[in-house]
Amino acid sequence: MAVFVADLASSKTQEGTDAPNRSARKRKAILDAATEVFLKSGYLGANMDEIAALSGVSKQTVYKHFASKEALFIEIVTSMTDNAGDVVRDEVAELDEGGDVAEYLVDCAYRQLKVVLTPRIMQLRRLVIGEVSRFPELARVLYERGPARALATLGAMFERLAARGLLTIDDPAVAASHFNWLVMSAPLNQAMLLGDEAIPKPAELRRHAKEGVRVFLAAYGRR
Repeated sequence: MAVFVADLASSKTQEGTDAPNRSARKRKAILDAATEVFLKSGYLGANMDEIAALSGVSKQTVYKHFASKEALFIEIVTSMTDNAGDVVRDEVAELDEGGDVAEYLVDCAYRQLKVVLTPRIMQLRRLVIGEVSRFPELARVLYERGPARALATLGAMFERLAARGLLTIDDPAVAASHFNWLVMSAPLNQAMLLGDEAIPKPAELRRHAKEGVRVFLAAYGRR
């Protein structure tokens, strides 16, 4: 009897542990499916029945996790933007003592381009821009958690490099804006307006990053 009771208690404990895991798996499946549907069909074209079918859960389960299509859409935009921002932030390593500043900045610029210029991020940006009138706050969130966050990361990096005497910078925020424009503007506009096929190849992105850094250092290099 004691063994039976122990097994029963263990079984109940396991059930209690599995329940949150099952819920998290279902939530992830819903988000993955909804991302595909929203990026393919847009907000208006997205259908909750399709999202439920693609995620392998009931429509009731979808609404249990997300109260509305709007709530689901907002969650997707914020999570995708945050994830991309995390990658940009985490990949900014410190320049080693005696390291080459130009090579370091080219690597930073290239990594930033590679993170942003992906089909999914481009599709997300186009989708949010198309829904600005419907979700004005969402566009603000996308900017604050995406470009503005990247600029803050760059500004902090430039401030550290200037403190080490490796750059000549009076205003790190302005320098970050200049760097970002030199590196991001042309390839980003090209990809945004001409579609995923227009995203430059890695070798082209690196050449572009190198040229942008050359111009940047002409203005902000060590005197």
